[in-house]
This record gives sequence, C-alpha cells and structure tokens, in this order.
Amino acid sequence: MQYPSMRVSQMFFRTLRETPAEAELVSHALLLRGGFIRRLAAGVYSYMPLGWRVLSKVTQIIREEMDAAGGQELLMPTVLPAELWQETGRWAQYGELLAKLEDRQGRKFCLGPTHEEVITDLVRHEVRSYKQLPLLLYQIQTKFRDELRPRGGLIRGREFLMKDLYSFDRDRAGLDLSFEKMYDAYCRIFDRVGLRYSVVEAEGGDIGGTDTKEFMVIADAGEDSMLQCAACGFSANRERAECRPADGAPVSESAMLPVEKVSTPDMKKVKDVTEFLKTDARNLVKTLVYSGAGGVVAALVRGDREINEAKLARVVGPVAMADPAMVEQVSGAAVGFAGPVGLESVRMIADHEVKSLLNFVTGANETDTHLTNVNLNRDFTIKEFADLRCAEDGDPCPQCSDGTLELKHCIEMGHVFKLGTRYSEAMNAVFQDEDSVVKPIIMGCYGIGVSRIVAAAAETSHDDKGIIWPAAIAPFVVQISLLDPNVGELAAIADKLYNDLQPAGMDVLYDDRDERPGVKFADADLIGIPIHVVIGKRTRERGEMELQLRADKSKRMVPAGDVVTAIQSLLTQSAA
Repeated sequence: MQYPSMRVSQMFFRTLRETPAEAELVSHALLLRGGFIRRLAAGVYSYMPLGWRVLSKVTQIIREEMDAAGGQELLMPTVLPAELWQETGRWAQYGELLAKLEDRQGRKFCLGPTHEEVITDLVRHEVRSYKQLPLLLYQIQTKFRDELRPRGGLIRGREFLMKDLYSFDRDRAGLDLSFEKMYDAYCRIFDRVGLRYSVVEAEGGDIGGTDTKEFMVIADAGEDSMLQCAACGFSANRERAECRPADGAPVSESAMLPVEKVSTPDMKKVKDVTEFLKTDARNLVKTLVYSGAGGVVAALVRGDREINEAKLARVVGPVAMADPAMVEQVSGAAVGFAGPVGLESVRMIADHEVKSLLNFVTGANETDTHLTNVNLNRDFTIKEFADLRCAEDGDPCPQCSDGTLELKHCIEMGHVFKLGTRYSEAMNAVFQDEDSVVKPIIMGCYGIGVSRIVAAAAETSHDDKGIIWPAAIAPFVVQISLLDPNVGELAAIADKLYNDLQPAGMDVLYDDRDERPGVKFADADLIGIPIHVVIGKRTRERGEMELQLRADKSKRMVPAGDVVTAIQSLLTQSAA
C-alpha cells in the first residue's frame, strides 16, 4: 500500500526539545517529543499525523495477515449492553476496569474493554448448522479499560487500539487448526513490524481459556515479567511459570522447639516482624485469607515469596482477597496476624515449600501477636499442598533438571487463547451437527495490542537522539532535508527527487522549511525515518547527495542521478 508523501512546511507537526513532565518511559517521551501523540487525559491520547501513519502501517500489516489466514473483518460497537456481560458473569468480575454508563432510560452499558460476549451474541443469532463453520471473525477497534494507574503513554493506556479475532469451530480438532493458523500469523506480523519477540506460556486471566500463549517483547521498562531457561528454552509469563517442589529432607521432631507466643504490636508486615524477631523472611509463613464462591480459603506461602493468585484460582476457583472484617471474623485477629494454628475450621492450602520449614514464625490469630517455633504436623495439619507462589529469578527450571530461570521484563504484544465452550455454553451459542445433535460452538480468541506495538517499537529501538523506526512501520520511508531552501538551484533538485521517489513506491517526508540545518538534523534524528537524504552545498558543488541511515548512523555520498536506485537497494537489503 502506498502512503502519501508530505512537505514538512504543510504538515501539522511540532517537535519538543524538552521532555514533558508526564513522560515516564523512553517511548512515552520520544513519542511526545517527536510529535507523534498528544495527551488528552490520563491514559488517553490523540494521534498526530506522524503517529497515525505509524499506527496505520501497523494496522495494515495486521489486516493483511488476518485476511491471508482466512479472517473476515467486521466492526462491533464500542458501547456494550450490561445484560450480555451479565450472562457470562463478567459484569461483576471485571469490576472497576469497566467504564460504566446509563442511557436516559436507565439501561446499563459499558465501554467495551473486550468483545467476547458481543461476538458470541452475534454468532448465536446467525449460525445454525455445522455447514456454517469454521469461522474466523476479527475487528480492529478502540477499547477502553478504566486502569487505576495508566502508565507509559501507549504501553498501558485507558483507551487503546486492539485487533481481536475470534474462531468458531465444531470440535476441538478444528479449534487446534484455527489456533495454529493464528499462531503462525502472529509470528509473521511481529516479524514484519520488526520486533524481536518471545512466545511464552500464559494465564487466561479474566478472559479465560486454556493453552494460552503470549507474544512478549523484552524491554527493561516493561511491566510484565517472563521467566526463561537457557538450558531447555522453557519460557512462561511469571503468572504462569510453575515452581518445582522444594527438595527438602523430612523435618525431625527432635529438632522442633516449643512454640512461643510473642507480642508484635502494629507489626503487620513481614519486614517489620522479621527485623523485630531477628530472623529471616524465609523462616516465616504468611497466611493469606481469600473468599470465593466455594467459601473462605487460607493460603500459606513462605514470607519471602509472593503468592500467585492465578495459581490459587486454578486450585479453588476464582477468589478475591478477603476484606478486613472477614479476616477478623475467620481468624479472630486484624489483618497481618492470621496464622494456621487453630485455623483448621477453614480450608487451608499451603505451598510446597512449607513442607520443609522448621521452627518458623506465623501469625497467632491474635492482634499484635505472632508465634515462633511453629511446625507443620505437630502444631497444625495441612491436607492440600499446591504450587502457589510466583516463580523467581534463579529458581530451578520446572521442565529440565539442569537449568535455572532468568527473569526478564517485557511488554505483552499479543495473546492467543483456546476458549473452548466458556462463552458458548454461558450464552447458548450452539449449532446442529450432521447427525442433528445440538452442540456448543468451540471458540478461540486472539488479540494484538495495535497501539502498544507503536510504543514497543519506540521503546526497544532508539538512541540518545530519538526513535529508530523499523522501515515497515516508519511514518515515512525517506526524508529529504533541503538545507538552504532559498537557493533556487538546490530547491529544484530537491523538488525533483521528491517527485521521482514517489512513483518508485516510496513515501517521502520533504523538510522544505526555512530553518537552520541543526534544527532539521535534530528533528530528523528525533522522528527516526530510516533513510535521510541531505541536499546542501556539496550537492551544488559536486552533484552529490548525502545518504544517512538512521539505524547505524552511516553516511555516504551518492551522485544525484543514482540516489533513487541507491535508496531502493538499501530498502531491499533492510527487508531481506
């Protein structure tokens, strides 16, 4: 697809020399300074012409790959009725992430954060027979999630552009095929946009599903975390990564010390308790109280560990941290002082590491009090053990015997799910098979953060002067800088090059402003267009133009008559 070329003197465009105070990440600062985006409200941005061009190129690549894989594009509403979400139970489950509103009749709606209910409703009214399946339906559309702390500009906004495709199949074999098509298409998309990515095991989260995979771009500023094993190649989101059960020797009863009750006034945090008792956080067991549809659950993990609520939910179903009143009702103590001794009236589940601890510290189920020298089986019993903690950097790999896990920060770009019948059963989306048996449709879900790709590219490809865009998504492929627009001979040469490059299939930004060369060079580096052609004194004296490559800062002088061919050759090399 050919995008229009533009003269800078005619473009709605302004760069910033100073980094705005709101900018938290490098990508955020550079997209603001380069005139790609402008903030309207927290987590809500306008795309300026430069930013819209990048976004449009990303969108076009995604659209081409979705169409090539058999997807059919449609567009669903942004304002979604509450009753659809209530059918699946997600109206309450999504909680404050939903931006809710009412119409003049008092009917409840939300701004769509995702569209599983809407697409399922659409299909259940249109599909009747197995002959209408499989289907791959997608849209590229604005979403809204009322994030508590939007950050990083386009990395985690409240309003963002997303591509979501849904597959509809008659059986699991069909779902597997649809999933494979989308997985392969995603790899092609991220290859084409020029991002280096890893595919990791992931959690389904609020959307649900199994066999979920995330496409991650490693970035120090990323708010997601992944764990990788260099020995075997295992990769997983930190929420998903399994922990190998600790290899601990059985605790000897002869080594157990008598339990002691210790006053710990106002010491609710692990750090406060362990410093006061002069012990290590690894010798403390946290007792965390949760509530869910199945009742109250107490989860036990070592004091230095972070509980993984997704893992807990896999064992007991969806849960939420109990409020202070419930904690006190269950344990008899304020938050921070619950413990397993005497708590056998509620369901208790412990992480595997608790098995190997000796003489550890717990809450005493009494406000401002802890117990020391507590031991499993002597002082309390646990019937259920599970992997409940978040994996950490340096943990043993769960898939091989020799490797260790390395923690890396990353940005999630895409997510693919096998939903199964999670939504079709809840919403009665069924079809009749060839034997006239009515069955639920088997679904899959495949999302890409379109606007996040723009931020990730800037976050992972830049230098101290500005962005270095991959050629496929750069706002323009070539920039011409005319250093002295008042010299008619040079202006005529620049105009001719501008006109010659466009029929050759290149979109060109022509900086014809009456500005100092330093300003033009600074702006060119900041906005990061791959190939920069400089027309100045040497052009008039020697008939040569300077070609600069933004990626490696290399420069070469090229005869004016050879410039178009030289640029075509450079673009071919970069695409190879």
